[in-house]
Amino acid sequence: MSYTVLFDLDGTLTDPASGIIGSFQKALVDLGHAPPPFESLGWIIGPALRLSFPKVMGEGADAEAAVERYRHHYRGGGMYDLSLYDGMPEAVATVRGQASRMFVCTAKPEPYAIPIVERFGYAPHFERVYGAALDGSLDDKADIIAKIIAEQGIDPKRTVMIGDRLHDIHAAKRHGIASIGVVWGYGGAEELTAAGADRLCEKTGDLPALVAGLMG
Repeated sequence: MSYTVLFDLDGTLTDPASGIIGSFQKALVDLGHAPPPFESLGWIIGPALRLSFPKVMGEGADAEAAVERYRHHYRGGGMYDLSLYDGMPEAVATVRGQASRMFVCTAKPEPYAIPIVERFGYAPHFERVYGAALDGSLDDKADIIAKIIAEQGIDPKRTVMIGDRLHDIHAAKRHGIASIGVVWGYGGAEELTAAGADRLCEKTGDLPALVAGLMG
């Protein structure tokens, strides 16, 4: 049977910690804030950064200025400072052979997400990369999924969302879409289970069978 697969990017297809967290810390320094330790900032990967900066800088802080400084450093090299999870390119290729359609669905702005997908070899497997806009619109993952449904005419009942954070799972549920939580990212099994993921994937090599089982 035909079905569609939506893949999150950060924490699912790629491990972007070095570039994202490093750029986040530099932005804080630029604005006169002492940055938290690198190892304590994994939680910023996934949700929109304009929502994350106030949690560190304090409510009422100029989140837009922080995002602009972040983008300055990220565009300067941080966006490509990432790695691929072992076995993920092979898993994606296998899932593509099973699925009718595949899209990247990320809260990262499209102007950053598209070149990353292209540079690291994922582009041939996806029809299109859907992400947030630089002006802050479409920051919500559920809104991005809504755009995919509207533009591509996919059937939510024959679609699965694959991601590493609760935001992915919650967004899928809002549209009646099944979800697989990957534990190698930044949410972990406890967060994904609490969010209501339909399946958990612990190893990249297990992903194709989980997708086929859920959509079969």
